[in-house]
Amino acid sequence: MIYSHWSEVPEDVWPCQFFKPQEIACKGTGEIVLDLDALRALDAFREKLGRAFSPSSAYRSAYHNARVGGSPLSMHRLGRAFDIPLSVGEKDALHRCAVDCGFSGFGLNYHSFIHIDTGRARAW
Repeated sequence: MIYSHWSEVPEDVWPCQFFKPQEIACKGTGEIVLDLDALRALDAFREKLGRAFSPSSAYRSAYHNARVGGSPLSMHRLGRAFDIPLSVGEKDALHRCAVDCGFSGFGLNYHSFIHIDTGRARAW
């Protein structure tokens, strides 16, 4: 499901307990795509992690994705990817937690976040 702005998402459609639509929407345009499986996995990840966070990046519109230098085939474009801020020393724990919650794509070579997505199994 795609909405031109996060404020258009009906409450009865929103699947997340721990996140609001504005946290998942494109930071550049407010547009949002709901991939329900990915959002449920993100909610499970938050519950298992046991601490609050807001993704530094989630869905990205084509415009915003190009503006930030994202891959044209980015899972962010499909609403299936999230960049999770990390604290010193927690990268391995976040990765294990994400695997346990059904995530299969991982960007682990960043200093301030890890990338998790529900695409094909891979890591970089």
